[in-house]
Amino acid sequence: MPSLFKRRTEEPVAEPAVEPTEQGKPRGYTPGKGKATPKRVDTTKRRPPDPPAANRKEAVKRSREKARLDRAERRAAMMAGDERYLLPRDRGPERALVRDIVDSRLTIGTWFFGGALLVLIGSSRTMPVIVQSVSNMLWALLAVATVVDSVLIGRQVKKMVRARFPKSDQRMGSLYLYGAMRGLTFRRLRVPRPRVKLGQRP
Repeated sequence: MPSLFKRRTEEPVAEPAVEPTEQGKPRGYTPGKGKATPKRVDTTKRRPPDPPAANRKEAVKRSREKARLDRAERRAAMMAGDERYLLPRDRGPERALVRDIVDSRLTIGTWFFGGALLVLIGSSRTMPVIVQSVSNMLWALLAVATVVDSVLIGRQVKKMVRARFPKSDQRMGSLYLYGAMRGLTFRRLRVPRPRVKLGQRP
């Protein structure tokens, strides 16, 4: 008769079978597990610092060179239209739109100062009377054409600014003047540099 106090022999518990995946690897397998993680390439390595200047003259030369490069970078950024480097008069999306409006058209004011110089030469007292009369007439026509062109630019500025920026707090008068003054500047001398081509819709 078996003893009541005899401990039963523990039967071995079978481990659950691991179901293989479609590739024949057990479920929960992580590719690359157990391998060393490759080091990430450091793309933000800093340039080694310049060696200290040997004397005061070299230090001043380096300082001037650094200032010159900084001015050149700021100038390039301003010409490209970077808002951080623009003058206060050129900042804001409304003024950027005004610049595009002016730069997309051929303005008569571009030739205003060149025509004024020719008129000044032609209206001198050393010139014949006929040349002086023609110069004065051309001056009057150029002035009228410039005023009319400025008015047309102002109307287009008003229409497009109100359409794209209905909640703008910019004064229209200042935008008109800004567009007119840009229209009087030669295209190659405009700051920032034009970003639209002639005839391109702003």
